[in-house]
Amino acid sequence: MSIAAYLREIGRGKDGARALSRAQAFDLMSQLLDGQLSDLEKGGFALAMRIKGETPEELAGFMDAVVPRTLPLQAPSSAIVLPSYNGARKLPNLTPLLAGLLAREGVPVLVHGPLTDATRTTSAQVFDALGWAVATTPAEAERPWSQQRPVFMPISALHPSLAQLLALRSVLGLRNSGHTLAKLLPAVPGALRVVNHTHPEYAISLGDFLNQTGATAMLLRGTEGEPVADARRLPTLKCFVNGVMEDALTLEGEGGSLAKLPDLPTEIDAATTARTIQAMLEGHQPVPEPITRQVQSLLALRQRLH
Repeated sequence: MSIAAYLREIGRGKDGARALSRAQAFDLMSQLLDGQLSDLEKGGFALAMRIKGETPEELAGFMDAVVPRTLPLQAPSSAIVLPSYNGARKLPNLTPLLAGLLAREGVPVLVHGPLTDATRTTSAQVFDALGWAVATTPAEAERPWSQQRPVFMPISALHPSLAQLLALRSVLGLRNSGHTLAKLLPAVPGALRVVNHTHPEYAISLGDFLNQTGATAMLLRGTEGEPVADARRLPTLKCFVNGVMEDALTLEGEGGSLAKLPDLPTEIDAATTARTIQAMLEGHQPVPEPITRQVQSLLALRQRLH
């Protein structure tokens, strides 16, 4: 079945394009994920949506198609999901630190994303350097969770068809809707999601999506696109419970000039990052205060899942 009718709606440029309904978005994404579209149609969709931008209703429809095609996972208790798709470019990737701090509190933590990136240090590489589990099946995730260890799962195992959509970036040179969907993916049923954005305008659209879909999640401007708070200064942590932002749980970001820089390495390679994280987890080096506050906020928010 052709998606030409949908492309005519979304492909008229930033000002002329019209949004799809939730049902139309579901149908389009279902065809894409099931391999029913040509490469030309996939490219047309990716570029059209990149120019137009997704509405919350379109994201909800896309997600309606994405969720049933996700590898089924079952955590022993309410999990926290950390999407890790950007990696480290200038600062150490401390997403595994956040995962480790939460896991030692007895929380099943799933980190998902790519295994490698040509220009960045991925969470998967840091996990490997720490000797932590990289799982590709539900059974492989169970043992680390039982040992209070976080689990990393590559998107290629968690959602192969979504991984193929992400792979269009290497051909087109641009991100597409798949990257937004990956960061919103409810990878474990009933989990608390940490949703991060890089550009301020996404704070609005992603917040609207969380509201419209009744999600329990934390929304923040991530560190270089990662779901961990900036070690230098606390960003605003918006906490949503069943789609409603809770002022009592939300933490306002820090302003003004930095009074003190945390003790972080200048190197961002996986081995150096792993040594730093291990030192923090063992108490030999202080955990940056913004990350400690993020952990506390997530634990409080997780209580609202019960």
